[in-house]
Amino acid sequence: MNKTKIEWCDYTWNPVTGCLHNCPYCYARRIANRFGGASETHYNECVGEECQWCTEETGKTHDLTEPIYDVDRGQNAPYPFGFDPTFFRYRLIEPQKLKKPSKIFVVSMGDLFGEWVPDEWIKSVFEACEKAPQHTYLFLTKNPKRYTDLYLKKAFPYKVNFWFGSTITKYGDDFTWFRDTPYQSFLSIEPLLERMINPSGLKYINWVIVGAETGNRKDKVVPKKEWVQDIVDECKSANVPVFMKDSLIPIWGEDLIKEYPKGI
Repeated sequence: MNKTKIEWCDYTWNPVTGCLHNCPYCYARRIANRFGGASETHYNECVGEECQWCTEETGKTHDLTEPIYDVDRGQNAPYPFGFDPTFFRYRLIEPQKLKKPSKIFVVSMGDLFGEWVPDEWIKSVFEACEKAPQHTYLFLTKNPKRYTDLYLKKAFPYKVNFWFGSTITKYGDDFTWFRDTPYQSFLSIEPLLERMINPSGLKYINWVIVGAETGNRKDKVVPKKEWVQDIVDECKSANVPVFMKDSLIPIWGEDLIKEYPKGI
């Protein structure tokens, strides 16, 4: 559990890391590649399917019951398998150690609902959240279809302190799973890569977060102010609170809109 500079939450918690979406603008992959791996391991057990330490093959899933120690850095390796999907079971207890009610972004360094993530991992994370009900948990995915799949399997707990979000970056990205479900929902439009006019289904959303691409990627997209204004207008029309991240200051100015929905 880490205090975070992400403006819309208090902490990030990563019982699972890694992702196979391969988005070119991904900040999490950059961080995992920078701090990933371990020079030597003292780990005792990895129960992931066909998990091999020191393999050159990427894309495997790893399931750890104990930390992997990085001798060179003198600490437990935060991303021992780089950006491979990895379940750190020993981190599941962390929300219980935080007594003050907080807004927790769950799995900021991966996608908990990617197609490659076993249902059991997700169930274990949900159960860990339920054991610390004082917090508000915010989940986010680029694969909202998985929400629907879990909902149909009756594997999706309805909790007022669970908020389920979908990341969209351009017009046409799907987030319509929220329709006809009772869940608290939000959109993260980050990075905003093109103009979005009248995104369908906004009336089913409880909150919208907007941000620009960060970093120095060669093909980095800098959104135009009118793109942001379109989203603000749509949110106002649908009576949906909107939250602008600080990355929009160069585009929008200092007077950012930072609204929260009821319950967050």
